[in-house]
Amino acid sequence: MHILVINSGSSSIKFSLFESGEGGPRSLFEGEVTGIGGANAGFKFRDAEGQDLSGVRKTVKAETPAEAIGVVVGAVSGPGLPKVEAVGYRVVHPGAKLDRHQRITPEVMKDLHEAVVFAPLHDPAVIEVIQDTMQRFPDVAHYACFDTVFHETMPEAATTYPIPQEYRERGVRRYGFHGLSCESIVRQLREDSAVAFPRRMVIAHLGSGCSVTAVVDGRSVDTTMGLTPTGGVVMGTRPGDLDPGLVLYLLRQMKGDKVSALEKMLNHDAGMVALSAMPNDMKAVREAAAQGDAKAKMAVEIFTRSVKKALGGFAALMGGVDAVVFAGGIGEHDARSRAEILGGMATMGISMNSALNEAQGDSLRNVSASDSVTAVLVVPAKEDWMIALHVERMARSHN
Repeated sequence: MHILVINSGSSSIKFSLFESGEGGPRSLFEGEVTGIGGANAGFKFRDAEGQDLSGVRKTVKAETPAEAIGVVVGAVSGPGLPKVEAVGYRVVHPGAKLDRHQRITPEVMKDLHEAVVFAPLHDPAVIEVIQDTMQRFPDVAHYACFDTVFHETMPEAATTYPIPQEYRERGVRRYGFHGLSCESIVRQLREDSAVAFPRRMVIAHLGSGCSVTAVVDGRSVDTTMGLTPTGGVVMGTRPGDLDPGLVLYLLRQMKGDKVSALEKMLNHDAGMVALSAMPNDMKAVREAAAQGDAKAKMAVEIFTRSVKKALGGFAALMGGVDAVVFAGGIGEHDARSRAEILGGMATMGISMNSALNEAQGDSLRNVSASDSVTAVLVVPAKEDWMIALHVERMARSHN
């Protein structure tokens, strides 16, 4: 079976074509359309060996998600490419009714539309992408894979907000996100015979969006994100957890459509970009900090501090931690962030080998010091691979 995986954001669409088989799905091709909504969108398309297949088309017309999907479909339907036999989508928020990955039916689409109230900045775009792609591939099964399902194992004490019951009955609770990333990490660790599977681990998925998750026996028991992906630790453009009184203060200061203005601020104009007064790029912020930029230095310190606090809190919650796992763009590639986050934790039995930490790599690797009680691991987040695995499983069981 050949599975097209679509991982769409507000202004970009990543896509991969997998071939299922013994040992799980294998990536054949992958690509990305970026800058959707602008005059010229970026376009990348390559095979599993990294060979560029985009040719002269480095930019494309993609002023809407529908136009972007047209580009994706055109790329994966080119001459010599295998026929798409199933499509899987990463969906951020399932809403209150959907608690597992599943085939998309009219009833599921109805539930997704109802879920928009929980994720008005994420779900509408993916719904548009799903509807358009279903029209372009009308004869294959389409599946929704949710970023929240991995966290369905969290206990009620971890998911319940201390607010009036009428809102909790409407589905207002802590859902958690980056679940597909966390699940892919757990699976990779189970399959790697060179690494002892850690019973208690903390997964720090650090990228533009960031979360920290506590995992016991491969199951999520707590995580930093809540009802939406805006909460938790400090992120690229999102503030993480805030005093509710501060949110009320900000609302009182705003004019016009206050809710929309505040929503935009908290999702696009807060976090590291607000602290550093720079674009959302950790590498650039670190370079500025190294050159003495006070705002950049403060942004890095606040970011590091928030992740360190979450990690330490979860270690206490679990009665210790057998492994700290870093994933995501920052987690996998920024050695300095890893070192600063774990700095001072030697008394907790957590320490890294500096040379191993500085070494670059794209596969699972252990960067622990020889005397570290806790393993420190860098594991690539494989969300698309995880979606392909779920689609393969559901297709075989006809779900």
